[in-house]
Amino acid sequence: MLRDDLNNAVKEAMKAKDERKLSTLRMVNSTIKNADIEARGQGKPPLSDGDLLSLLQKMIKQRQESVELYDKGGRPELADQERAEIAVIQAYLPQQMSDDEVKAAIAATISETGAAGIKDMGKVIGALKAKYAGQMDFGKASGMVKAALTG
Repeated sequence: MLRDDLNNAVKEAMKAKDERKLSTLRMVNSTIKNADIEARGQGKPPLSDGDLLSLLQKMIKQRQESVELYDKGGRPELADQERAEIAVIQAYLPQQMSDDEVKAAIAATISETGAAGIKDMGKVIGALKAKYAGQMDFGKASGMVKAALTG
C-alpha cells in the first residue's frame, strides 16, 4: 500500500514538474528496491509496510545528521536541500507519537511482555517495533525502555 502511494506520488510530481519532490521520491524508491533485492538475496520476502516505515525513518535520520554537519560547515544551501527531502519523506510516515505517548506505550508493553529487567530489553523493543513501526524514534525509545527496566 505504501509502495503504491509512493509510485503515485512520483507520477504526480512529474506532472506538477516538482523537481525536489520527484528526485526525493525516486531516491526513496531506489532505496526500497535495493532493500528488496538484499532481502531476496537472503531468502526473505519483499519488505512489508512496517519494514518500509523503518526504512523511511532511517533515511530521515541520515538527513538530519547531514543537516547538522552542513550547518556546522557553513553550507546552508545543502542543509536546506536536506530539510526539503526530510519534509517529503515525512509526508509518508504516520503521525509521530509524543514523548508522553511513547512512555505510556513502553509501560504497557513492559507489562504485556512481563519484562522484569534489562535482559528483557530486546523483547520489549521488538514488541514496540511490531506495534508502533514508523510512529516513534526507536533510538530515543530504547533509552526510555532501559530507564524503565532499570529504574
